[in-house]
Amino acid sequence: MWNDCGSMLLKAKLGDVQKFVRITEPNLKDFLIAAFAKFGVPAVTEGVKIVDSSGTELDDDVFEDIIKDPSTGVLTIKYDSESVSMVASSEQSQPSSLDTLDSEDTVIISDSPSRKRQRLDTEAKQLVESALTNKTGGERIINEYNRTKSLTDETRRKMVNMLAADMTEMNGTSPPRQVKEMYAKGIVTLFPYLSDPFSKNGYEHYYDGESGTGYLAWRIKTIQRGTAKDRRSSFGESAKGSTGEDMSGGPTVRRESQFVPETALTDDECNKAISLMKHSADADTIKKKMELTFVYRRKMILDPQQSSNILSEFPRFKDVKSLVEQDFVLMFGEDTSSKLLERWPVTFKKKIIKQCRKLPSTSELEELLLAADPPEDGTELDVDFGWDSDLSSVLLLIHLIPPSAQGRKRPGKVSASQAEKHLVVFKKTGTNIQEHLDAITTSAQPYLLAVGVKKNAIHQFFIIIDKNAIPCRSTSSLVAFDELFKAHFVFGTSYNTMLHNMYTFIQTTVYSIDAGKVKESPRVAEIRARLLH
Repeated sequence: MWNDCGSMLLKAKLGDVQKFVRITEPNLKDFLIAAFAKFGVPAVTEGVKIVDSSGTELDDDVFEDIIKDPSTGVLTIKYDSESVSMVASSEQSQPSSLDTLDSEDTVIISDSPSRKRQRLDTEAKQLVESALTNKTGGERIINEYNRTKSLTDETRRKMVNMLAADMTEMNGTSPPRQVKEMYAKGIVTLFPYLSDPFSKNGYEHYYDGESGTGYLAWRIKTIQRGTAKDRRSSFGESAKGSTGEDMSGGPTVRRESQFVPETALTDDECNKAISLMKHSADADTIKKKMELTFVYRRKMILDPQQSSNILSEFPRFKDVKSLVEQDFVLMFGEDTSSKLLERWPVTFKKKIIKQCRKLPSTSELEELLLAADPPEDGTELDVDFGWDSDLSSVLLLIHLIPPSAQGRKRPGKVSASQAEKHLVVFKKTGTNIQEHLDAITTSAQPYLLAVGVKKNAIHQFFIIIDKNAIPCRSTSSLVAFDELFKAHFVFGTSYNTMLHNMYTFIQTTVYSIDAGKVKESPRVAEIRARLLH
């Protein structure tokens, strides 16, 4: 209450911080300015409402009487603000001295959601920055980011190892979820260009609390395995574990199509249209009938009992070009269908080449880099040298987002160069296509067969699926890859395991299909953050 000097002392809180506020005038304006000034928060004096314990709004004119009246009880002072809200309570007990702090009037200034987020971001940033600066090599990580606005793979691994070590030193080998989220948030707050613009919080590739995955989570699991191994060595204990990923949102998922037919065909009408297509020589008629039977075909493809017969029921995929493209457009629309051809040359190609130059050098990588970005001085490459520029840049993406380790499953660890062979195969002009199909011994996912005089001079691309050859609509390698990707959705076929990460990146980041829904590896999110920033 008022002391002999004609001023009033109040205890104020903002979060966990407590300070004391003195006001000399018993009016609302001075009260607010003094309280907020203690915390460096701009005071709001307009639109203020004072409510007593019963919820009744009080006039500003009686403010002085209210804070002086010991019987008033708890008062709440409210106003609209984007930054903070404030609650003031008066316990109205007479202090005998300034030392009896608990009996002083109290002002509680609580964070609004936006200010709370800002405070948590600052705390997370300071946590990560402190962890790095206090460890050997941490300053170099910060300096590399400040210089390049990125981190190399090696530097990122060092950073994750440092932060996981710091986390487990402070919280044990099983840190709580909120601690791991705090470190992940701190990374992208301290290094904003490492944030993934497609994920909910931007840091899920470092730690995703929903699935327990991410670079930090994986490193902590490695630490835990090491600790468990030490315990087993000491006490003869044994343990068994298994992990799995719930994959959703890919080519095999049932989804609503963009296309809505004007009239629904009866079963008899569908059968007649399918029979007509099998014998028609007119491409336009075939395309029209394929559109009319699209809904029937989708049901068939998503039925495990019928999906293997799709090319027998609709054999014109194998000789009429553009039918794959047409079905994909009916599924997703023209805008989605055109994204790779529009965005790859402008947004992705040069950035992928730039990122791949930072990878450890191999002869296969250097060959792709030279083909993707040939010398500008006009130097002619060897006549038998590599693929053309566009396809080489696509294959570089496999090196940038390599196959995940298959664990104990065959074929185990797969190199990017080995994975390339599951995307495109070259055959010289004159090769008997049917003999190539007959030689296939495994039921593999779709891949490109490129036929030409040399790799960078292809005169025909085919999509090979279920021992069938579907001609691509163009001799352009980028158009052929575009069609290969779309074939997965058109025929409801899962991605090849070795190319899963690469295809997922293409799906979510280039075509924007199921972005935020499909489960992605941290590497996919990390590369997206690099390329889109």
